[in-house]
Amino acid sequence: YCRVSTKHDEQQDSLMMQKAYYETYIHEHENWILSGVYADQGTGRNIDKRSQFQRLMSDCRQGKIDLILTKSISRFGRDTLDLLNCYRELKHLGIDVYFEIEKLYLSNSKSEQLITILSAISQEESLHKSQNIRWGIKRSFESENSKYRNRKCYGYCHDLDGKLIINDAEALIVKIIYNLRQTGCSLRQTAKELENQGIKSPRSSSRWGPESLSKILRNEKYVGKVLLQKTIVENYYDGKQRKNLGQECQYLVSDHHPPIIEQDMFERVQLHKKNHCD
Repeated sequence: YCRVSTKHDEQQDSLMMQKAYYETYIHEHENWILSGVYADQGTGRNIDKRSQFQRLMSDCRQGKIDLILTKSISRFGRDTLDLLNCYRELKHLGIDVYFEIEKLYLSNSKSEQLITILSAISQEESLHKSQNIRWGIKRSFESENSKYRNRKCYGYCHDLDGKLIINDAEALIVKIIYNLRQTGCSLRQTAKELENQGIKSPRSSSRWGPESLSKILRNEKYVGKVLLQKTIVENYYDGKQRKNLGQECQYLVSDHHPPIIEQDMFERVQLHKKNHCD
């Protein structure tokens, strides 16, 4: 079983090397049969989100595997409770796990306590790393050169310095959407009018979804502002992004880039949204 935490190019190369290494390693043992290489890209916190790990466990339950090789305890996962449950199930099924870096076998009763301790340490390291990353992101919000301030949205593109500038063709469509909304059109009516005019959605679809329109109509970037930390991860263990309703500070930057929509129009559209449920 192999895992890398991100989809960046260097991580993908690492995943390919891990897979190639274990394929060769298994083929070098005459009495071993390769059942499969299971490789995930993503966080080790949540086992349920790792499709290849789930496939691995399914194959174990079907009796296709009797030994799992993995680079380290941290690659197997970083949630101690989930890992202990997996360890117990694998031992019940008579399946062993070899953690190469730690040189430990799950079946060895003397190593069981050590594996548990190392799993807890791995989880704690992951938690501290996550906290450090979050701290760094918050500090970058305060910087004038923050890359988060210059994230593109529909209607804008980047200049040679990575700053936001208006995309004239898309900006015209943004103005049409705001004008339609200002005249009292519902999201469905706005979508229908755009489709009748043959205007493609941001994803180049002939159909406009209500959520796409709603995002455009509530995005403060169109008046030249940037609001940072709209969402937060409250629970490290599930890793889910949730709307920031005041749990954490938000960072509002005014006059950051050229506006597409006048402030008055933006406020009227927000008032219309507040008074209507479409």
